[in-house]
Amino acid sequence: MRDKNGKPIGNGDPNLTLFGEKISPNHHALARQFVLLDNTYCNGEVSLDGHHWSNAAYVPDAMQRMWPSQYGGKGTPPYRYGDFGDPLAETPGGRIWDLCQQKGLSYRTYYYHVNKNRSEEWAAARAAHMRDYEAAEIFLSDIAEFEAKDTMPRFMVMALSEDHTNGTRPGSFTPQACVASNDLALGKIVEACSKSKFWKEMAIFVIEDDAQNGPDHVDAHRTVALVISPFTRRGAVDSTFYTTCSMLRTMELILGLPPMSQYDASAAPMYNTFTNKPDLTAYTLVPPRIALDAKNPSWAFAADRMKRIDFSEPDQLTVADEDALNRALWHSIKGTKTVYPGITRRASSGYP
Repeated sequence: MRDKNGKPIGNGDPNLTLFGEKISPNHHALARQFVLLDNTYCNGEVSLDGHHWSNAAYVPDAMQRMWPSQYGGKGTPPYRYGDFGDPLAETPGGRIWDLCQQKGLSYRTYYYHVNKNRSEEWAAARAAHMRDYEAAEIFLSDIAEFEAKDTMPRFMVMALSEDHTNGTRPGSFTPQACVASNDLALGKIVEACSKSKFWKEMAIFVIEDDAQNGPDHVDAHRTVALVISPFTRRGAVDSTFYTTCSMLRTMELILGLPPMSQYDASAAPMYNTFTNKPDLTAYTLVPPRIALDAKNPSWAFAADRMKRIDFSEPDQLTVADEDALNRALWHSIKGTKTVYPGITRRASSGYP
């Protein structure tokens, strides 16, 4: 990562970069213009527990016990997602949208694991496998409607999942095209929010539900995270140790909500990311720099292995599939002779 003058900033290793600024110009621009978070980590190991961490700051005992079996390829336990409605998936403190409901705060969901106050148009688009940059238009239409009515939900949650990619599966969009689509969607959404009448009171938090062992020189839990708001410390690098629960705790404090578990209650709020002097400068979308319709050829690296992976929904991979996908992404971008870096894990939250 480099600042506007080309000087390296943050704790990064360019040798591990797969989707650089050419592929993700909006993610880079947002981190550069708002705040670069280079010491933020996912609480979740995989998506099954990661979605619970991301919305409830807690993983039910049954889920914690069952995900290793599922991700080990031994079958999916008999529970459903839906509204996280299966009793085995319930958490004592509920989800953050449940807290909003209890406190009388309006909310809206653009998210595939919940039915409450859901955008049905978004749900239909997801069922039709609409691409992220196209689905973003649904939100843009909604925010125009919010402006016309002079009211907007106090809390919204959204999943943009195309950056999972379909690996190098022949006929699927290339990993670069998938990530670029996701990047364009984020850029569209932030631009629309920053040019709306609600911007002066908004904060947008962006994080993965899990990093799922992506190559990193610090720790495999370290993740992409963004905080976008007029009250963000512009152009700063915040190396404070944060987690998924830190992000949730910060949202709760902004909304006046109580913690959902001991984990968000004890997490460090993201105080260092914010300032009390707002900068209302709007964000300008960076257009894509690569073709969004590029597809994998039949001879792509690990094409046959990718054909055996279920990409029909995000987060269906076993640990073996995950490793195969990570290696396919690495070698298809870095070349077959570049050694795969493997998984880095550290007990310390500090830098090496």
